Amino acid sequence: MKKRIEILFTAAALLLSMLAGCADSAENSSTESSTPSSTTSESSSSSEESSQTEEESAFPVTITDASGREVTIEEEPETLVSGYYITTSMLIALGEEDKLVGVEAKANTRPIYSLAAPELLELPSVGTAKEFDLEGCAALEPDLVILPLKLKDSVSALEDLGIQAITVNPEDLSLLEETITMLGKATGATETAEKLLAFNEETQDKLDSLLKDVEKPTVYLGGNSSFLSTAGAAMYQNTLIELGGGANVAAELTDTYWAEVSYEQILEWNPQVIIIVPEAGYTKEDVLADAQLAEVDAVKNKQVYEMPSAFEAWDSPVPSAMLGSLWMAATLHSDVYSTEDFQKDVADFYQEFYGFTADTAQLAE
Repeated sequence: MKKRIEILFTAAALLLSMLAGCADSAENSSTESSTPSSTTSESSSSSEESSQTEEESAFPVTITDASGREVTIEEEPETLVSGYYITTSMLIALGEEDKLVGVEAKANTRPIYSLAAPELLELPSVGTAKEFDLEGCAALEPDLVILPLKLKDSVSALEDLGIQAITVNPEDLSLLEETITMLGKATGATETAEKLLAFNEETQDKLDSLLKDVEKPTVYLGGNSSFLSTAGAAMYQNTLIELGGGANVAAELTDTYWAEVSYEQILEWNPQVIIIVPEAGYTKEDVLADAQLAEVDAVKNKQVYEMPSAFEAWDSPVPSAMLGSLWMAATLHSDVYSTEDFQKDVADFYQEFYGFTADTAQLAE
């Protein structure tokens, strides 16, 4: 009996020992199993930190502005002043409008501000290219000021006051794209700038494909201040016409600004189509009723059109300038690019880059 009891005690001890071993093994297995998860979590956290560090390390950046100056921006600007409507619109497209503390004069005349960033209408004005308010701009203490090339002397004055400034000169398609790249880099919005540039390239390719076999009508473009002012080959408006499938009758002119011409010259050119730029001081009806233009083919055939002005002046090198060429294509070649397609392209652009739903019915007015 005594021996049986000893055997039972020995068996029980062995069983307890085995159970303890299994528990240790399970615990070790659990620990080992959790280690990769912990490592993965640490790796993910490290990756996020690395990504954040890369974003932060985008600065300092060095850019070359329109006046040829190399400018190094040490930190991402938190406050901006734009003294030029083209760059103000560009900053909205880049998603940087919340950084603006001052803008050019007459902001309330720019429909795109009301539609995409109405808060800009309440910002202080820093004047115009002709009458820049240097003291008012300096009082805003911005981290970076963006001015047209015409105000390069003001840039020097601002920097004497310890305020960093750059100049831009988006006077043709190539320079517009350079400006988009420059502002994207200067403000830390390079990714959006690349998307905007991609849109431009895709739109040019689209127009080239759509219009490769069309016959290009001759076009006269009437300027803002007077119907007798027009754009030659050196101006952005020439690109607007050509990309849209037209032939600019004034391409022979070498002026780098709006050129004044005579009725006799227009009669000699005899354009098939007349386009009136947005915000012109005259109307289509004025042109059709002008007795001195009665013998022009465009007038005789009532091929006179006003460019839309509901959103922006698409005859200018603004970020949405490609929409001007799309409008031109829809106007001159509706058989290959319809008004409906054009309106959809406009709506898609403004939704993506300006964040509002465009009322494209205004484009038919």
